[in-house]
Amino acid sequence: MTKTIGYRDWRWLALWWLHFFLLWITIDGQTRYSIPEELKQGSVVGNLAKDLGLGLSDIFERKLRVASEAGKQYFSVDAGKGELVVDDRIDREALCGQSASCVLTLQVVIDKPLQLHRVEVEIQDINDNSPKFPPQDITLDIAESTAAGARFPLETAQDLDVGVNSVRSYTLSKDDFFTLKVKDVSGGRKVPELVLTKSLDREKKARHSLQLTALDGGNPVKTGTSQITINVLDNNDNFPVFEKNIYKVSISENSVQGAYILKLIANDTDEGPNGEVEYSFGTRTPDKIISVFDIDSVIGEIRLKGTLDFETNSNYEIDVFARDKGIPRMEGHCTVHIEVLDINDNVPNIFLTSQPNPVPEDAPSDTVVALISARDLDSDDNGKVTLQLPKGSPFNLKPSFSDNYALVTSGPLDRESFPEYNIKITATDSGSPPLSSEKTITVSVTDVNDNPPVFTQPSYNVYLKENGRAGSILYSVSASDLDFGENAKISYSILDSKVQDVSVSSYVYINSDNGSIYSMHSFDYEKLKVFQIQVQAKDQGSPSLSSNATVHVFILDQNDNAPAVIYPSSAAMGSLSHQRMPRSAKAGHLVTKVTAVDADSGHNAWISYKVAEATDASLFTVNLYTGEVRTKRAVYEHDDSSQRLLIEIKDDGEPVQSTTVTVSILIEDGLHEPILDLRQKVSEPSKKNGRIALYLILSLASVSVLSVVTFLILAVKCIRNSRSSASCCTSRSDCDDYKNPNRNLQIQLNTDGPIKYVEVLGGDMLSQSQSFRSCMSPMSEYSDFTLIKPSSTTDFKEVISVLDASLPDSTWTFESQQVSS
Repeated sequence: MTKTIGYRDWRWLALWWLHFFLLWITIDGQTRYSIPEELKQGSVVGNLAKDLGLGLSDIFERKLRVASEAGKQYFSVDAGKGELVVDDRIDREALCGQSASCVLTLQVVIDKPLQLHRVEVEIQDINDNSPKFPPQDITLDIAESTAAGARFPLETAQDLDVGVNSVRSYTLSKDDFFTLKVKDVSGGRKVPELVLTKSLDREKKARHSLQLTALDGGNPVKTGTSQITINVLDNNDNFPVFEKNIYKVSISENSVQGAYILKLIANDTDEGPNGEVEYSFGTRTPDKIISVFDIDSVIGEIRLKGTLDFETNSNYEIDVFARDKGIPRMEGHCTVHIEVLDINDNVPNIFLTSQPNPVPEDAPSDTVVALISARDLDSDDNGKVTLQLPKGSPFNLKPSFSDNYALVTSGPLDRESFPEYNIKITATDSGSPPLSSEKTITVSVTDVNDNPPVFTQPSYNVYLKENGRAGSILYSVSASDLDFGENAKISYSILDSKVQDVSVSSYVYINSDNGSIYSMHSFDYEKLKVFQIQVQAKDQGSPSLSSNATVHVFILDQNDNAPAVIYPSSAAMGSLSHQRMPRSAKAGHLVTKVTAVDADSGHNAWISYKVAEATDASLFTVNLYTGEVRTKRAVYEHDDSSQRLLIEIKDDGEPVQSTTVTVSILIEDGLHEPILDLRQKVSEPSKKNGRIALYLILSLASVSVLSVVTFLILAVKCIRNSRSSASCCTSRSDCDDYKNPNRNLQIQLNTDGPIKYVEVLGGDMLSQSQSFRSCMSPMSEYSDFTLIKPSSTTDFKEVISVLDASLPDSTWTFESQQVSS
């Protein structure tokens, strides 16, 4: 026993090394190995990673995996070595039956990029099965009158092995009356026949016992035996003879039960019971044939008993016996080959060799998304499968090999439009009529950072009251991003810029998460009226994308400044103002003029004057708007020579801000009117005054020439800038007044940048002056100016002319304010 085991181990080892050193070959991208069946679990088939050109790290990183087309998983990959190893017992006979070739097809799938490799493992047969006779004992009845040379077919032995390991020969135990002949039939089968060498004599020997031995071609040889018992009978001269030794017939697999297949005829030349024939299947006929076919024992008709399936069995081979009713019973033999014809009765099936991988939306064309295979159990045209995708799909099917396809991209993808595709694949065979099936697979599109953040507005206008609390929120900007995940996370920042030569970050800061803008300190309208902030929204993608928006901040004036006295100068410095007037002054005499200014703007800077206290309230009055102090009546002799006025100066803001000025008036006798003295001086002729008059004439002429030139330039500019402003002068009734501008009119115009600002001042110290301010909206095509109405028509026209020339596409709105300069 020990020697037997040692011998078998040596044989296994030899076979293993023989097959292991068979070189793998690659044909048309396919890798092929050869191994013997019945290898132990864990046995190495080959170095798969090396043969596919992969490194060991690729096994993990690219997720190498193996799938078997046979369904059951017989192999796996050793991730540490990259070797393909046996994972389960492989029985060639169970997998491939009597097929001469037995190949297991594996599909090796790897990712990044998605690839499919076809690997074939040929399973070599080993001699692990002995020949076996279906009936262990065979009994033959032979008449003693049978002539020498008669042949009697015997049951063939069955060997599950194939090739050289199958049944190769038969031997018969030694006997004086019988010898053995082996006949080759279709399919490479060998059928033993018992040959009678000389006539039998029942009286001498009524029974003969023989042993039939079947031998395979394996190493070592395996055998199987059957005992043959021959009964010698009295005379029945002839045996039935079939018209053919081999019958061939075909039948469609969709034939109904009871369908006629074939009628066999065997003739027996004997008469009476010796010539009556009965038909039957051979004794070794397997159950799978008996369950499908039936034979009429009297007339020899073979009919369909069960159902046919081409995909299960495409052909059948049946041994049929014809026996007469003589004594002894004589029999004849024939073989019937039944071919099953395929019909298109199987719909094609679609299989996912690999699950669809998420595909980035910027994936180039021909990017592999999934691996797909199609199978149809039918044959020929009935088994040819074509896969189709819906029209307009951004995917395509690219055939690889043996009904395997790669699902690839065929055009651009946009996750924002279609984050997921449900792809319907239709498989259609070439049968008549064609059969089809559908399978829907879902492909997810992953996001790439291809969309910058977008603000809700390209620019924002923020109106902020001055003197606000530091740290208060000014505004919240918002942006959105069509991308997903990190690519859609937005952070906000303020781009560096200058405001009055100081970095804007000194004024405001922004919350990077929600876009809220906060003030760093309180703002003073009198120092800063308007500024702008450049806000940037940036996503977290790689590379990141960004966009900008402009925030215009307008500081709104608050009434935080009291009027300040600028004339009389002594009162402006905080001391008492002393004035003199003659006692002969009449009613309406101008004593002095109080002038004050307010640093605020608009209504907050409108100033009014009134007498708060007076030594004699009936003597003096102050103009509400001009601040002129005049006598209400003539001065009487009994009026005190020293008068004292407390004048209150108030603005028009809310709350009201005010200041006071005290004027001391000394009434003197003999003091002349200052205007009369001035007239006397002007009336005195002198050569010096004549020279001054000449200079004034020359100056006036120069100013007139310059005014004409300026007018012409402005007219040309109006025509160029706007079709509507071509009549800018004719729309103003008195453009010629611009030639004679008030010598005290001052216009400050700023048109740089998105914020337009105009300030107009005019007048002298002793006359009512005007103040004009305007602020244009940066978002308006036709900006609106708010101006304060001047006191005279001439000044008003001068302002209009200058503004029209500088900003022809603007419209104007005026408000009146009286301001002392």
